[in-house]
Amino acid sequence: MSSATLDTPSLDISGTQPVPLSRLVRVELRKLADTRASRWLLIAIVAITALIIVIFFLTANQSERTFINFMGVTATPQGFLLPVLGILLVTGEWSQRTALVTFTMVPARGKVMAAKVLAALLAGLAAIVVALGIAALATVLGGADNAWSNIGLDDVGKFALLQVMGVMQGLAFGLLFLISAAAIVTYFVLPIAFSIVANLWGALKDAAPWVDLNTAQQPLFGATHITGEQWLHIASATAIWVVLPFVLGLVRVLRAEVK
Repeated sequence: MSSATLDTPSLDISGTQPVPLSRLVRVELRKLADTRASRWLLIAIVAITALIIVIFFLTANQSERTFINFMGVTATPQGFLLPVLGILLVTGEWSQRTALVTFTMVPARGKVMAAKVLAALLAGLAAIVVALGIAALATVLGGADNAWSNIGLDDVGKFALLQVMGVMQGLAFGLLFLISAAAIVTYFVLPIAFSIVANLWGALKDAAPWVDLNTAQQPLFGATHITGEQWLHIASATAIWVVLPFVLGLVRVLRAEVK
C-alpha cells in the first residue's frame, strides 16, 4: 500500500521587512482623526484654546495682555483636553475592535505601543505650538507695554512639560482601562479626590507634594524658580500617577487576549 505525499502550500515571509516605526507613527497620527470623537476633540482643542484667549483679550486690561498671561490661560483647556486625546488613542483600538487587525498586521505589540506614545507626544507638541502661536498673535494685537517681558525659555519649557505630562497620564490611564468612559472618568475623578484628601487629612498633608501630582505640579504654573526639592516632588508624584499606571497598563496590553 502506497501513500501519497501531499504538498501543503506555504507562505514564505522570511524575506519580508518589518514595518518601520516611522510608518507606524504616521498610522497612529492618522487614527487621531479617523473617528468622530477624535476628530471633534482635535477641533475642540484648537477652538477652545482660541476662544479662551479671545475672552481673556476682551476682558483683561491692556497692561495684562502679555505673552506670559496669554500662554497661561491656554494651560487650563489644554490640560483638560490633551489627556483625553491620549486616552482615545489607546482605547479607540478596543472600542472600535481594530486591535485584532493592528496586532495581526504588526505582532510586535511593544512596537505598536511605542508608536502610540510617539504619536501622542507629537500631537501634544503640535497643540502646544498652536497655543503658543495664538498667544503670540494675541500679544501683538494686545498692544501692552513690555508684553514680552518676564518670559524665558524656562517658562515655555514648564508649560510644555505640563501638557506632555498630561498627555502621558491620559495615555497611561487608557492603557490601564482600555475603555474610554472608565479611563476618562477615573483620570478626572481619582487625582482630584486624592488631592482633596491629601490636603485635608493631616497624616497626608506633609507628604502631599511627594504623592499628589496636582500639588507637586503647582511650581510649574508659576514664574518662580523651581528648587531641587520641588523637582523631586514632581518626579515622585509623576512616578506614582504617570509611570506606574503606564507600566501596569502596558503589561496588560502586552498580555491581553485580543478578540
